[in-house]
Amino acid sequence: MADLEAEEIQLQPCEPGKLAAAELRTLFLFEKLTDEQLTWIADHGCTMHAPAGSLVLREGDPAEKFFILLSGTISLFRRVGQDDVQTSRTEQRGVYMGATQAYIRDDGVPRTYMASMRALDDTDFFVLSAADFGALMREWFPMAIHLLEGLYLGMRSTQAAIGERQRLTALGALSAGLMHELNNPAAAASRATGALRMRVAGMRHKLGMLAAGKVAADRLDALVELQEEVIEKAAKAPTLTAMQTADREDELGDWMADRNVTHAWDLAPVFAQGGLDTRCLDDIEAKVGSPELLDQAIHWIGYALETEQLMSDIEDATGRVSHLVTAAKQYSQLDRAAHQWIDVHTGLDSTLVMLSHKIGDGVTVVKDYDRDLPQVPAHPAELNQVWTNIIDNAVQAMSGAGTLTIRTTGADEHVVVSIGDTGPGVPEELRKRVFEPFFTTKPVGEGTGLGLDISYRIIVNGHGGDIQLESRPGDTRFLVRLPLTEPSSQ
Repeated sequence: MADLEAEEIQLQPCEPGKLAAAELRTLFLFEKLTDEQLTWIADHGCTMHAPAGSLVLREGDPAEKFFILLSGTISLFRRVGQDDVQTSRTEQRGVYMGATQAYIRDDGVPRTYMASMRALDDTDFFVLSAADFGALMREWFPMAIHLLEGLYLGMRSTQAAIGERQRLTALGALSAGLMHELNNPAAAASRATGALRMRVAGMRHKLGMLAAGKVAADRLDALVELQEEVIEKAAKAPTLTAMQTADREDELGDWMADRNVTHAWDLAPVFAQGGLDTRCLDDIEAKVGSPELLDQAIHWIGYALETEQLMSDIEDATGRVSHLVTAAKQYSQLDRAAHQWIDVHTGLDSTLVMLSHKIGDGVTVVKDYDRDLPQVPAHPAELNQVWTNIIDNAVQAMSGAGTLTIRTTGADEHVVVSIGDTGPGVPEELRKRVFEPFFTTKPVGEGTGLGLDISYRIIVNGHGGDIQLESRPGDTRFLVRLPLTEPSSQ
């Protein structure tokens, strides 16, 4: 936006008294006013000439003037990222722009121009100061002003209240989902700990029985050594298919049953899961040496295998808890600076973890990331809110069944994040409205219509980027473009 900021607004001085009351009546905005009112406007207004190509007003500057087009052609445009997007081009006499909200009472919010305006050819305006325009509106049309202020302030208050409620609802849903996700590994760890306590007690008991059986010291040492070899082998055991596991269990069960090992068919799955076969059992039998002590030795090693497996289960469960906590911290960005250079993939992954309970098993998630993309300057917590809104909408559009595709690419000094779904799509007549506040296609009570409006403002206003919707049945994609450089407003 540097070129526009550097460009000077150079207009000819305003000339008072150049427009008669009768001529003002030809403008549709004033056609119903009385002669006295038209005279007042003529006395307080002035005409202004803008040469072709000149910048008449700049987006973001204080809204000090109310312009009415008398002749010529103008273009209104807004800044989106690094581009100027034309929102209107007109030569219609009487159209107005500038300080259009000057009639609203002072609420502490600075009034600025909402767009920039350029004269495309030699153009003439009738101009009122914002103070005069606001005064005449409040004095001449008090009922209309009350209605307009109520509409403006009411919509703003409603948007703030609903937005706050939406954030609280989203926080509650995310918290409930996180607790649900944490409960599964926590319960698994608790069950495994209880089972581990029983197995350790059983191991101590069997070890006592082996010792009481007067096993020779060298044989007991050999058995302990074999136990370590068995545990090491179990740690490196390859994963078996369900059919291979069943065959292995049958072989081990038959071997133990032939030697009168108690609870042989309960022990067989433990040894099979540990990757052991009948050759290992033959080694155990040879090192024990005594058929009377074989049962205790098999059970003792079985307990050792189970404890290892249970400790692996506990490690996996606590690892999942740690992963969820890490994802929650990354999602909330509670321990990070508000603005920083980030890898967008980190936020996307943490958002997927936080929404996993909503995504469910019926949705296949496909991640096509370009890991070589550079970092972008951003507010991570705000971006995570954008990802949450878009992904949540995509999952709802697919009714819990379909494919969610998240793709990252680079283009024209931007990082582009594409979030697509295989839902029914958005009809063409609705696509241009999806970013409007309070617009929603969801049933009453299921959507506020603010999610995508908030997302648009975060991306466009907060990050100097762009967000677009492309949709057809079976392929709907939101494309979020984030600049690789700091926006000028930062």
